[in-house]
Amino acid sequence: MAFDVIVVGARAAGAATALLLARLGHDVVLVDRTTFPADTVSTHQIARSGVVQLRRWGVLDSVLASGAPALRQVTFTAEGDSATRVIADKAGVDFLVAPRRYILDMLMIEASVRAGVQLRQGVVVTRVGRDATGRATGVHGYDAAGFPVDIRARFVVGADGLGSTVARSVGAAVVENRHHNGAVQYAYFADVDWCGLEFYVADRALAGVFPTHHGEACVWIGTPSADARAARRRSASRAQAFTAELEYAAPELTARLREGRRRSPVNGMLRMPNVLRAAHGPGWALVGDAGYHRDALTGYGISDAYRDAEILALALHRALLGEVEETSALAAYQRDRDRHLRCIFELTCALAEYPPPHRFVELQKALGRAIDIEAAALAGLVPSRTGRDVSTKEKP
Repeated sequence: MAFDVIVVGARAAGAATALLLARLGHDVVLVDRTTFPADTVSTHQIARSGVVQLRRWGVLDSVLASGAPALRQVTFTAEGDSATRVIADKAGVDFLVAPRRYILDMLMIEASVRAGVQLRQGVVVTRVGRDATGRATGVHGYDAAGFPVDIRARFVVGADGLGSTVARSVGAAVVENRHHNGAVQYAYFADVDWCGLEFYVADRALAGVFPTHHGEACVWIGTPSADARAARRRSASRAQAFTAELEYAAPELTARLREGRRRSPVNGMLRMPNVLRAAHGPGWALVGDAGYHRDALTGYGISDAYRDAEILALALHRALLGEVEETSALAAYQRDRDRHLRCIFELTCALAEYPPPHRFVELQKALGRAIDIEAAALAGLVPSRTGRDVSTKEKP
């Protein structure tokens, strides 16, 4: 059987792409080497624009029902001053969420399966199949038992992360490669009173708190990579280095954490690329981190993935129906992706240079305005047809 689309990678970008294509009436298979539910490296706060899309897709109620708290206020501390504000109602959203990835990704996968997507877990894709003209025709790999897997499709979508096998197999070119000087590390803490989202600006550091499931919060810190590596060298353990960096950037927060409990190891990345790949070629496309990766400092990765998934799904829908020639449809996807990502990408790169605190605060304010503009644009999109999925509609 040949599918309309095979999506490789079932996390944020992949599950969303598959969900939307299935709701538009297409035969989609979603494959991933992982067996879900499973966690992944992520600080997982979803910006307003991503929350707007979850609401439009009918998944937001499930996220809240899973126990992810609605975050309705944010406190920003910089240069000795703290300010707390209520999250305003914009684009139909007056709260943010930071669900754990093993819960969020599973909810999106379940929604896609209800829409008619065929899910194949534990499948390792080793290469993209191509015909004599070089056009992608499907994927080859093996399953959890080691048996070969060959899946054919009219289009192959790589949503398999920064180290994308699909991107490597099709030779997707890197079209922009900026600095990779940033590090973000995090751990989960419990038995502390959380007051919504919290951010702490210091010289060469930004720390934050994202309350999540089970009364816990993701407590994180972003620094230049060189500073994170130096802290590791000075410390006896990764946890000790993390605590020392937090003590420097947010001493009041660190004192509160001592009253609680760290519930996880310290995780994260010490070197985060800011890179943009070509997003399409004959019979293939890339979405999410496979096509575009930015420093996690701005907390926009999930929102980027959801936005690009919707742009790609609509482009593939038009190509599959023959409304637009496929090269034109996918070229339009890449243009739209690049146009939408540009402002926040530039702000991310500027913030990841860790300028002096006053300049850092100015850039953070510009980031907030850019997110609100994008959220308003996404809120105005026409919802995709629900196809076979009638159970995920938002309640009136």
